[in-house]
Amino acid sequence: MRIIAALVSTTSNLNMMKIKPLITAISIVVVSASVSALAATADNTRSLPVRTSDSMPSLAKKVSLDVQENRSRSVDGRAPATTAKPADRMTQLIDSKQGQKPMAAAQSSTADNMSAEELTRKDEQSDSTDDISEGQAVAAPSDVSSIDSSDPLSFELPESEKRQDFSDDPTIKNIEDKDGKRYTTLNLSNYAKQVNDAVWSPSMKVNSAMTIKMQALLDWNHASPGPIDGGWGMNSKKALINFQTMKGLPATGKMDQKTWNALIKNIPANKPVLVTYTLTEDDLKTNFAPTPAGSEAKSKMKGLYYQDIKEMLGERFHMDVRYLDKLNKNKAYQAGETITVLNTRGPLNQRINRVVANKADKTLYAYNDDKLVATYPTTIGSDATPSPQGTFKIINKVKMPWYKATVGDGAQKKVHMLPPGPNNPVGVVWMGLSKPSYGLHGSPKPEGISRQASAGCVRLTNWDVLEVYANIENGATVVLK
Repeated sequence: MRIIAALVSTTSNLNMMKIKPLITAISIVVVSASVSALAATADNTRSLPVRTSDSMPSLAKKVSLDVQENRSRSVDGRAPATTAKPADRMTQLIDSKQGQKPMAAAQSSTADNMSAEELTRKDEQSDSTDDISEGQAVAAPSDVSSIDSSDPLSFELPESEKRQDFSDDPTIKNIEDKDGKRYTTLNLSNYAKQVNDAVWSPSMKVNSAMTIKMQALLDWNHASPGPIDGGWGMNSKKALINFQTMKGLPATGKMDQKTWNALIKNIPANKPVLVTYTLTEDDLKTNFAPTPAGSEAKSKMKGLYYQDIKEMLGERFHMDVRYLDKLNKNKAYQAGETITVLNTRGPLNQRINRVVANKADKTLYAYNDDKLVATYPTTIGSDATPSPQGTFKIINKVKMPWYKATVGDGAQKKVHMLPPGPNNPVGVVWMGLSKPSYGLHGSPKPEGISRQASAGCVRLTNWDVLEVYANIENGATVVLK
């Protein structure tokens, strides 16, 4: 889909909200290590990537980092062929904690070792089946100036829905607000304790506990690795390179003592990576609904909400849903139940007045004047719809935007207004550029960031785009290269 017009001005009731608040043991050469993860069982659950490691005669064996991806379903709906893999150390620790034998291969979701190139191709195929031919993100349905009652193709929203206000919708609070939520280190599994106690050393061997700790440390230092999943893939390696650049260290993408020291320098020594969180009634009262296929069906929804509580918790805690599920096997996700989650980063608290979106690096660099203060994995255009190159300005910012979707051509053209929500085509935030049609925005598929294609705009995870939103002002410079 292609966004053909910039957003209108932000309505006055959309207020700025502050965002509240791991990688492998790598010695000289980065070694790939990953964990298998359970796919969600519901048919409408996102297809999530999972990384696996091949069997190795020795954990000390040096290999290059490969991104191995998996989709729970192929594009045409058929389940991919799978090959059983032996349980890694993390799986053994979790299973030991729960007093159960490892789940049989027939009951688990194993990876099909899809390459990054193949995943990108499948994402592009998936995007090509979207029925939206054109689109426009707007703050509210009444803000669509191109809607004309004399135009038979114009979309007219019922008065009751024109008055609907999403500014107080709990979606964004669920992502960014930790106030009033209690996190503890009680009853943590042996694996979680190993993650929290992990300390890097040049001689240590690959282990998934250090992978998670380093992903978390990167997240805490605002070098976002995207959804944290216990696998050392494309976005984690980029995040390490970006962190080294931020700190003036050689950007090797390899761990060393100076990089480790910089990662932990401003982090309290006792800050846990994995914590326990007790689900509340408010968590369960969040609006959930399956996301239907097709714009017409989407337009009939009250909101494009999270599909289930796992998807919501994944975004709140910056976690791949499969990793969340792996940590919390046999949990029912009910109020009063305690689950294990990631202890996410604190607020950036840095003015952003310039961002550089680099398509080659698939990274958004955020600057305070000449100081690099944060980096985020991103998707920037595609071969079919490349982003423009040049320097532009942020001209408007909207949380929970609506989306005017145009479907079909000629006499078959129809217009549908898609309601706000995390599964809206532009996620929970839109920041329009002075270049009409283009902007920075969220994504309904965080696990696809850096691997999917976009229609020329700059996509980030919903939590990363909220961090940018909280620290950038209208008029900020955006360089697309």
